[in-house]
Amino acid sequence: MIARTVIRRGLRLLALALAIVVALCGLLAAALRLQFTGAPAAWAKSTGNDALWLGHAWVDGRRTEHDVEQLAVRLRATGIKDLYVHSGPFEYDGRLDPAKYPNARNFVQWVRKYLPGLRVSAWLGQTVKNGLDLDAPKSRENVLAGVAAIMSQGYDGIHYNFEPIGDGDTEFLELLNRTRQHTKLLSTSTPQIEPYPGMRLTARTILGHDKYWSENYFRQVVDRVDQVAIMTYDSFTPLQSLYGGYVARQASLALDLVPDGKALYIGAPAYHDHGVAWSDAAESVEMAAEGAKLALTGHGRRELFGLALYVDFAATEEDWREYMTRWR
Repeated sequence: MIARTVIRRGLRLLALALAIVVALCGLLAAALRLQFTGAPAAWAKSTGNDALWLGHAWVDGRRTEHDVEQLAVRLRATGIKDLYVHSGPFEYDGRLDPAKYPNARNFVQWVRKYLPGLRVSAWLGQTVKNGLDLDAPKSRENVLAGVAAIMSQGYDGIHYNFEPIGDGDTEFLELLNRTRQHTKLLSTSTPQIEPYPGMRLTARTILGHDKYWSENYFRQVVDRVDQVAIMTYDSFTPLQSLYGGYVARQASLALDLVPDGKALYIGAPAYHDHGVAWSDAAESVEMAAEGAKLALTGHGRRELFGLALYVDFAATEEDWREYMTRWR
């Protein structure tokens, strides 16, 4: 009898907990859907300050000058101004093997030839969960030595992508400060900003690491770089309208946190292997562009604001069409 009472009580508590979770998910969905309402202003579009992540083949010898010439044909019609070309990753001890970028100098020179005016940054990073330990001073010294060496290849800047960086990570802030001695142009990918109060701690509890940064930490990172590119994909939103609202929310938060003199890029998912079926259907360049336009309309005109397309080797013709018709 006592056992049945305990079981019934447990089931009631479980049902209550599930009801609360469902209600909170419903409120979140409603909030994101509300973000994706209204009509964007006609002027809310690319200002010619967009970016593109490029794969490793451009610097390891697989791509040729002819490939860069063909890339230039596509990019001349776009608003892309910054190229982040994958040139790493760092080893787990922070070293960067020059054998990973044997064609880097040629690539930079070819870009100068066929796409004058575009900036080329070395996209460098590593997993920092059970991988590279940025808390270790020796690892950070190795990273900085690798940065100094790769900048001699002619790059315009450094673009970091360490994942996952936890909210409040002071060693990452120190690394950004010290990278300044090696480059005049510094950018970084960032996690998403906490969309609503309580979501950062909830996600951390579930995932075991920070999916979101607080506004305060995001601002500290922004203070140390020239450009930030928010990885506004893998949002787990199941519908296009919710993803569009999610991007609008991220862009709206970021527009208030990034000064006008620094570039803010909103990551647009030009890839199709999220690992979750509904994300492939919900997330697209088109929805990212629509969300960014709504956020920009609400904020007001801004020059250094654009989309960053991820990533060239996975982008389809449909992705490029959506970029050209929905954002350009």
